[in-house]
Amino acid sequence: MNPKPLVAVTGGTGFLGLHLVPALARAGFRLRLLARRDPAHPAFAGIPFETLRGGLEDETALAELVQGADVVVHAAGLIKARNRAAFLRANQGGTAALARITRRIAPTAKFILVSSLAAREPQISDYAFSKHAAEKAARQELAPAQLAIIRPPAIYGPWDRETLALFRASLYLFAPLLSDGKASVIHAADAAGAITAMAGEKFQPGCFALADDQPEGYSLSTLMQAAARATGGRAKLLRLPKALVMSAGFASGWLGRFRETPPIFNAGKAREILHADWSVHADELLPREIYTPRTGLAQGFEETAAWYRRAGWLQ
Repeated sequence: MNPKPLVAVTGGTGFLGLHLVPALARAGFRLRLLARRDPAHPAFAGIPFETLRGGLEDETALAELVQGADVVVHAAGLIKARNRAAFLRANQGGTAALARITRRIAPTAKFILVSSLAAREPQISDYAFSKHAAEKAARQELAPAQLAIIRPPAIYGPWDRETLALFRASLYLFAPLLSDGKASVIHAADAAGAITAMAGEKFQPGCFALADDQPEGYSLSTLMQAAARATGGRAKLLRLPKALVMSAGFASGWLGRFRETPPIFNAGKAREILHADWSVHADELLPREIYTPRTGLAQGFEETAAWYRRAGWLQ
């Protein structure tokens, strides 16, 4: 009997990874995770996996990670940094190193790069630029037939602290409305399900975006109203001028220079928020025959708000 296929995973302890690792395990894969710290987490209860200590800058650890792997899922990435150089070191440099070592150690392995929809607009922010550069690095190192790039939009669900701010804002008397644009979203379980499907027999090389059952996206006011319905909030939406949003981003980024960790909100993030079109276009979407999302916005927000309450994150 052939052993179960081995998947080497980076970013397994991140928010998406907390959903991806269980999904891969349920699908019957053997798992090997790269992690800087002990990956013990309630989301991994009862899941067997091998752990390698190290980071993307450790080529010895990367070589051990991909040795004998049938699939490499690169989900690690930096979402906040002080400058473009720091983003590039992690996102472009780490991807290039892993892809190069995969080509040398596991040349027949399928390689799934979890990128971001932001990579579609590299001029908007240092983060977006670094994700676009990471995709380019992967393409330079790997054969086209073995590389699949997945671009998720905003991901939400249990364990997510970024979208938590939206749910908390829905409980205020007034909630800021920062943008007039539209954005696609996807529940973390569906993002994990799509990546898991690609890791198996449905693998298809190319570059694909993910979205829920409404890939054309939602306005920020629609998302806020959905969050309010899920939390029972009655916040009145207060539209903020674009100049004020940008000023707040610059101020947050400047003040972040004096903090131990950089803030997620800065001028680049403000430009991302203000961008008019983060919807997923038909020619970008992962084919539905590979994976069809199961969680719509109303259900997903209700389940997420309920989880936040059980976890004590939302009062």
